[in-house]
Amino acid sequence: MSRRLTVAERHAAADRDLHLADIAAQSAWSQFLVEQAVLVFGSERDTFSANDLRDVLPELGHGYLGAAISALRGGGVIVTTGQLVPSTSPATKGHGIHVWRLTAKGHGLAAQRTAGRAA
Repeated sequence: MSRRLTVAERHAAADRDLHLADIAAQSAWSQFLVEQAVLVFGSERDTFSANDLRDVLPELGHGYLGAAISALRGGGVIVTTGQLVPSTSPATKGHGIHVWRLTAKGHGLAAQRTAGRAA
């Protein structure tokens, strides 16, 4: 049987869900930029992290990059290597962030993107 959530936990979950909804409501263009950066980094390097992506992307809304990466992971485009590196974002105070690599599906999408540009 699962444990019942406390009132504080239920409120925290509701706040989290509202924040995630705000992040998801950001523009499709921002999502496109993150996806393209992931495909480029993943096809040119064995591994990458959000640190690498932040260096090349314009400023995105708070939490958006993490949410976009999570969506790409959920979609089977990237997978964690199990390695953590310190975040370079001042807001995160150097906590560990995942290192990622493209999956076979991700490499296929990157190849389609490259083929589309060559045509």
